[in-house]
Amino acid sequence: MAVSSSTALPYAVDSAMGVVNRIKARLPEMSEAMSQIARYLIEKPQAPLELSIKELAKATGTSAATVTRFCRLIGYTGYAPFRVGVAAAVGRSDARESWKTDIGRAFGPDDSPRDVLSTLMNAHTRSLQETAAVLDLRLMKNLARQIALCEHLDIYGIGGSAVMASELQSRLYRIGIPAHHWSEVHAGLVSASRQNSRCIAIGISNTGRTEETIEMLQQARIAGATTVALSNHLNSPLAESAEFQIITSVHEQFLQPDDLSAKHVQLLVLDLLYLLVAQENFSSATTNLAASALAVAPHRRPGRTNSAAEQMDHLTPYSVEQKRKNLV
Repeated sequence: MAVSSSTALPYAVDSAMGVVNRIKARLPEMSEAMSQIARYLIEKPQAPLELSIKELAKATGTSAATVTRFCRLIGYTGYAPFRVGVAAAVGRSDARESWKTDIGRAFGPDDSPRDVLSTLMNAHTRSLQETAAVLDLRLMKNLARQIALCEHLDIYGIGGSAVMASELQSRLYRIGIPAHHWSEVHAGLVSASRQNSRCIAIGISNTGRTEETIEMLQQARIAGATTVALSNHLNSPLAESAEFQIITSVHEQFLQPDDLSAKHVQLLVLDLLYLLVAQENFSSATTNLAASALAVAPHRRPGRTNSAAEQMDHLTPYSVEQKRKNLV
């Protein structure tokens, strides 16, 4: 006897029995074909997270229609809601382990704000110190000199690393370096294909395993550009794709791979590189910085006067002190 979609349980509210127990409870009511699906999922409860409805049907020797009827029987309106239910059940059962994997092992969900801050400070400080200790300053100096003289600089980064790429490009562009950053692989590959021996390409990836960044950097190297990898892993595919490697150090107990301390040490390296390039082009860099500052000056408000501040406070429904009390 199948459960109609009108009487099916809402997929967002999973039974306390858990998905596997729900399957077992309905097993006596199932046809032979549905029983095949049930036995498969009891043995491999996380399979729906990896398989499409057609793939699950093939794996169980049934059909997509049978899988849909199976989902309705155990209380879901279809395969997609069923997959959400499985994900929710897995999430609940693995919450602590997921926290350790995705957030970090050095602090827990019940730690005080002071403990979290102290732990983060230690991690960031350690990462910065370790990165500074392993940095090849001769390489950084030589790279800065080449950037200062290059015909063009390409910077590749995807996701969080795209922010780093954009920041470096923006700063170097302000001091007169012809630089572009690319976070979209098609456009990046086109640009990479147009590089030559007078160009430099930098790929940024904390893990060093971001496929799009690797592809763009490899294309730039094929075109003749000098290639540099900025990564946290010396033996990563990105590092192996580049002629030169800048390796940062991140305390392994923290957010992986999107730890902000990883971004922090990347910013340290990029800030150092920017300043070294500025030193190489001191005269033109200072001229360009003055020109850019003058250009944006009309868009920056002057500091607020006391009267302006008082007017703003008068317009708000609560005083600053009241707002502070509300936050405490």
